[in-house]
Amino acid sequence: MNVQQEPPGVLQTSRRSFVLRFAGLLASGAALMPRGATAAADPEMVTVVTFSDEGTRGATTRLPMIVKTDDQWRSQLSKLSFLVTRNAGTEVPFSGAYWNLHDKGLYRCICCDTALFNSNTKFESGTGWPSFWQPIAKENVREDDDRSFGMERTAVACTRCNAHLGHVFNDGPRPTGLRYCMNSVSLRFAKLA
Repeated sequence: MNVQQEPPGVLQTSRRSFVLRFAGLLASGAALMPRGATAAADPEMVTVVTFSDEGTRGATTRLPMIVKTDDQWRSQLSKLSFLVTRNAGTEVPFSGAYWNLHDKGLYRCICCDTALFNSNTKFESGTGWPSFWQPIAKENVREDDDRSFGMERTAVACTRCNAHLGHVFNDGPRPTGLRYCMNSVSLRFAKLA
């Protein structure tokens, strides 16, 4: 069997070239980072509106997005809250703490405490999840296309920490015609005194 060997240095040169090019890509970071991602040392800034627990609107402010590891979120959240907020799960209808709550107050993000909904916009949707016809401030929620499970929906997330909250639909009451169908385990209720 006649095996032809490459001249010495040919394979080493191509390896060296590959390693140097790859190192250059790593150094620049841009080619390997997902679009819209930022380095951990430089968190993305987001705009949110602050609210007191009494419902008083505060300042519109720019704050760093809250980013944590899964282990950090797990230590802070219940198992179900983690499943829903960090993995876009859904609680069983009519099982959550807030689907039938009629008290006055604010609904805040369970992960970062950002104000999301006011009880003044809550309505009985008959779905088994707390439903609202608008968020407390459009800046405080983010809406994204969701094509999971063969459906076309609009997912709703907290702007500040990217917690999955639920979905918004176009079958709500006036004045908006929207139904923000949220998971109770994504929320923390702050009752008005």
